[in-house]
This record gives sequence, C-alpha cells and structure tokens, in this order.
Amino acid sequence: MQSLLASPYCPLYCRASSFPRASVVRSPSPGEGARLRSRSPFIFKIIGSLSHCGKDSIVEELAQDDLVNAVELSQWENGKSINGIAASQGIRIRRHCRPGAPLEEIEEELGAPRNILEKIIWAKEVEVAEGHAKKPMEEVIEAAKNAPPVRDFFGALGSAFKRNGVPALIAEVKKASPSRGVLRENFNPVEIAQAYEKNGAACLSILTDEKFFQGSFENLEKVRNSGVKCPLLCKEFVIDKWQIYYARSKGADAILLIAAVLPDLDIKYFLRICKELGMTALIEVHDEREMERVLKISGVQLIGINNRSLETFVVDTSNTKMLLEKHGDTIREKRILVVGESGLFNPDDVAYVQNAGVSAVLVGESLVKQDDPGRAISGLFGKELLH
Repeated sequence: MQSLLASPYCPLYCRASSFPRASVVRSPSPGEGARLRSRSPFIFKIIGSLSHCGKDSIVEELAQDDLVNAVELSQWENGKSINGIAASQGIRIRRHCRPGAPLEEIEEELGAPRNILEKIIWAKEVEVAEGHAKKPMEEVIEAAKNAPPVRDFFGALGSAFKRNGVPALIAEVKKASPSRGVLRENFNPVEIAQAYEKNGAACLSILTDEKFFQGSFENLEKVRNSGVKCPLLCKEFVIDKWQIYYARSKGADAILLIAAVLPDLDIKYFLRICKELGMTALIEVHDEREMERVLKISGVQLIGINNRSLETFVVDTSNTKMLLEKHGDTIREKRILVVGESGLFNPDDVAYVQNAGVSAVLVGESLVKQDDPGRAISGLFGKELLH
C-alpha cells in the first residue's frame, strides 16, 4: 500500500497527496474526528501516510460527505490492486502502473495489451508520467488558475437543442484514428474549428492524444486562442488529475472521462476536480453495466453513449436506443443530458438517436473527411443550424 500511495500515476489513493490545498483548511474537531473514523478507519490510514500534506487532503473531504461509500473505501483498505478493483466493477481494461518499466518487462508480467484501448491506456501511463516530470503538478495547477475563463459547455448544448429542435452538435477536430488512419491530410485545426462554429456547432471537441490520433494540446490551445467562442471539450484518455488541470491550462471547458477505463472512485474524484475548476465532465459509457455505474454517481450532468466498442471498434447505433429504453426514466429524473457518439453520418442517423432520447451528438469522422467540414453540418442534419 505504501508503494501505491507514493505513486502519482495510479488512482485516488495514490493521488491525494498532491491535491491543491484549497479543499479542507482545518482539522476536524474531536466529535468530527470520531464521526469520520466511524465512516471509514481507512481514511485516517491514508491521511496518516500523507503527513506532509496535513489534514487538508482531498481524501478527508470525501469522508465528510456522501461522495464515497464505505464499500469502495473498504476495497482500498483490503488491499485490492487497481486491476482487482476495476475488474470488480466490470472494467476489462488493465493498468500496469509502472511508467518507468520497459514495455517488454510489463508484457512479461501482464501479457500483451488485449485490445486497442488497453494499448492506448498503457501508453498513456508513460505519457502522463513524462508530463509530470516536465511540468510538475503545482505548476500545472497554477497555470490552470491563470487560464482563460471557463465557458458553459453544458449550457451551450441545452441552448442549441432548444434553438434548433435537433440534437446540439459537438463537432470534433480530429485528424486520425487507430481504426481509420488519417482522416484528413490537409489538417488545419483552427480553420476546421472556425468552419464548424460558423455553421452552427454548439461546442467543439479537440483530440489531444498524439500517439494514436495525431492530436495535441497545442491544437487545443490554438483553437482557444483563435477567436472561436464555442466551448471546448478536451478529448483525451484521462487516467490522472494532472491531465485535467493541464487541459484547463490550455483552455479546455470540458473533459472526457471514460467509464470503461476509470473505477467509480476515480470518476467521483475527477468530477470533484472538474467542479472546482468550473469544467463540465462528459462521462462516456458503452454498455449497460457502465451506464448503471455512472447513474449511481452524484453530480453527473452529461453522459455520452458511444456506439463504438473501444475494444473491438465495431459500431452499432442501436446501442443508444437499448440503453435509453432501459435507463431513460432515471436519466430524465436526474436531468442528465445525453450525447450520442459514433456511427452518425446522415439525417436518418441523427433522427434515430434523437428519437431514442439524446439531446446532443458528437460527430467527427463524417464531417472532417468532407472537402468543407463546416458545410457538411447541414448535410448531417438535413438543414442549416442556427447559432
């Protein structure tokens, strides 16, 4: 456990030590301390191991509300590995948590990555470790504080849906993908973003993964500084809070969190960070178990249903209909806005997911591959969008 706590690249119990010191600024009173101990003795084990950050740990703050339940905390206490915890929640993507180890050594222990998503996540662990080394956490947090003001991503989607009567568009600035290769050779992220906005996109999604999607945080920053007014989603494979602060420092207004990768406690922790920064979290699900997990988490505003399996890359738009038929009532009760993702190429596709219950769509490939990505929006919806 101590070795895990020392690592900045694994889940919550590893990351709490570097959380900014704004959350809890006082020690609990004797009565409060007793209450917290009754909630979870493990909380105090963690805090005791993080003596250099005192009582203002994010873990202590989580213990004082209902964000974390006792069952989850007992899993950490009982010494389950990150992969054991993930597997208990139906997550099939494994983590190696060894960013400094040679890939051959990792594969000798775990075998080769079992699918493209796992391959991406293993590479992301190394990338995030390198990011920490180049730009320490404290520096990234300070840069996030000085970033341009946050724009209302969630509000922009709701307004566009009401304005046009069709799902609000999150148009994706995307050069390539592992399954399709290069989508656009002549790729200018600023020109594409401006064309999307001019033709009615409510928000923009900027791919920042370099190795597999040929994106970059530089593209995100360029678009933010280009005069584009649409709120921006950082489309990244988030496994560490460093990425969220770094995205905010580059001008992101929203961040993607993938339930197929992140255990519940990580999602809750990242939601808390997003709330502190004023950002929106788009939580992506692919199947019924992921949807059930996410709907049990408080504070969720935006759920994306990805019709593409990130393990097999097979697309099936009926996935959206199936999940919303089963969980639509709960989603409406919680006033969650649903985003349809993948497999959307024409007005019939958009109408299908709208009838299923989505209020927004995230579309990249079918737009960015066109000669004029902006004008392609009217072809996608069958009409011009107001903006």
